[in-house]
Amino acid sequence: MTDHGDRRGAAVGEPARHVPVLLTEVLEALAPQPRGRYLDGTFGAGGYTKAILEAAPDAILLGLDRDPTAIASGADLVAAMAGRLTLSQACFGELAEEAERFKMTPLDGVVLDIGVSSMQLDQAERGFSFRFDGPLDMRMSGQGQSAADIVNEAEEGLLANIFYHYGEERRSRAVARAVVEARRKAPLTTTKQLADLVAGIVRGEPGGAHPATRVFQALRIAVNDELGELVRALHAAEAVLKPGGRLVVVTFHSLEDRIVKQFFAERSGRVPAGSRHAPAVAAAQPTFRLIAKGAVAPSEAEMRANPRARSAKLRAAERNEAPARHADAGLVALSIVPDPQPRRRS
Repeated sequence: MTDHGDRRGAAVGEPARHVPVLLTEVLEALAPQPRGRYLDGTFGAGGYTKAILEAAPDAILLGLDRDPTAIASGADLVAAMAGRLTLSQACFGELAEEAERFKMTPLDGVVLDIGVSSMQLDQAERGFSFRFDGPLDMRMSGQGQSAADIVNEAEEGLLANIFYHYGEERRSRAVARAVVEARRKAPLTTTKQLADLVAGIVRGEPGGAHPATRVFQALRIAVNDELGELVRALHAAEAVLKPGGRLVVVTFHSLEDRIVKQFFAERSGRVPAGSRHAPAVAAAQPTFRLIAKGAVAPSEAEMRANPRARSAKLRAAERNEAPARHADAGLVALSIVPDPQPRRRS
């Protein structure tokens, strides 16, 4: 379930070749070791996987992807790696179970590249992009509730909250009202239908993103529970990494990055100070050490060569010997769309 750059470029630009974002920085942060055990939770086209195995002699790697086409397309790389690579169709939130199943624990490193891939965006039949007219689908696994199901069945308040919280669309309520009015006449079933409807409500900026970009992002996140998967993956990685093992996460928008930033801050011992209204929280034993302060961004040269990289951020941390903690309720809350709020003017 990888993403290789900015959502805006992916939506309105020409199809881009597969280019792993921040590859040099990922390898530097992960520091692959000979005979190490690694897990790529977002295999995609195998860019990170191939680089990790080439950098670490005799290392082995388990690659996960919820998209069956990504797993099938990786068969040649599996053969080329001669027993060093195993692929499994699974969500990265299930990485702990998958690592146990394939006897890969404890792991020396986990890498996650969050979002949607260039390959998925460039396939009209997948319904991720409005560059092509295709079915309003967006399911990475091809199973479960589609974007069309949500658009045509969800209540107006829930639609507005999805568009606002997952897409940060300021005109979320106006768009939700328009969707409900339109579906009373006929179901919205194609990407063009939805994109045209949103373009009639949201004003686009000259030279900027297509007006429907944020709505499409929101639906894709909702369909695939992307933020929930990220929360589960972070906790799972904490459970299966060995002391000295490293977790490297590349994100592409603020919602993802906020979750990763909060997780690493809390797990590295950076707890909020108390006040007279909220006493200080007792500091739990840190489970990670930050490898670098703050997020690592692509270089100007990489952004020029690969425009889809321009919104990428990398965060990384190293596991210590402290026992893994229970799930963080605050992180879980960040991944859930709040209940619909009272109607207000858009």
